[in-house]
Amino acid sequence: MWEVIQETLIDSIKLIPFLFITYLIMEYIEHKTKEKTKQTIQKSGKWGPFIGSILGIFPQCGFSVSATNLYAARVITLGTLIAVYLSTSDEMLPIFLSEAVPIDIIFKVLGIKLIIAMIAGFAIDFVLRWRNKDKEENQKIVDLCEKEHCHCEHGIVKSALTHTIHITIFIILITFLINMVIHFVGEDVIAGFLMNKPILGPILAGLLGLIPNCASSVILTQMYLENVISAATMISGLLVGAGVGLAVLFKMNKGIKENLKIVVLLYAIGVISGIVLELIGLNF
Repeated sequence: MWEVIQETLIDSIKLIPFLFITYLIMEYIEHKTKEKTKQTIQKSGKWGPFIGSILGIFPQCGFSVSATNLYAARVITLGTLIAVYLSTSDEMLPIFLSEAVPIDIIFKVLGIKLIIAMIAGFAIDFVLRWRNKDKEENQKIVDLCEKEHCHCEHGIVKSALTHTIHITIFIILITFLINMVIHFVGEDVIAGFLMNKPILGPILAGLLGLIPNCASSVILTQMYLENVISAATMISGLLVGAGVGLAVLFKMNKGIKENLKIVVLLYAIGVISGIVLELIGLNF
């Protein structure tokens, strides 16, 4: 038991400087581009899924929240919203960078998510336009980033430090739980249970992705780094994971049936994509 605790603390604490530097850079970039990013997606029109999926791959405080609010006001389309949700990876990129994951793997993961997000977004908008389901509504757009997520208006250093502390705690807890399971059950048993079942892995990962905060991306990324799940299974969960965006969707968008349909649609796309990736033998 002590060995598990010691290993968990050592591995997690070593990440703190890298996480802080990563978040500091991300906060600086976001503060410089936040309004421009929101204006860009507002003006995207039919190109919304393309622009939304690209903007979504860059970790930004509450970007999925901003997209959710824009959708609730019908400023962007459902396809654009889904594209943002699918491309957003929340804490995956900072953890990958802090763990010194090879850059080619990072680009592969982001690239796969980007392509799936674009295809899904354009397909959804095409079907909705064909069925004349798009409706224009005017509502006040409310930015809930500060209230719902990360308090990113308190200065980049404080915000980066807050992010680092929160994610470090998450990583310690998740890593400890994973290490405990691996210690008592065995890595080979767990990996064999998930990796050799191309349907079960993405289904379970998709359920994790529905957790409406950064916990899901932390869990999935750490499990991948610990060789507990495959790359395809991780991507499946990360596709479904939209951070706090889903929680804000139920708060800001009227119509619980519509919101449930959006969640089911997001989950289905993520799981089906993961199963396909597993079946074609994606591995890195």
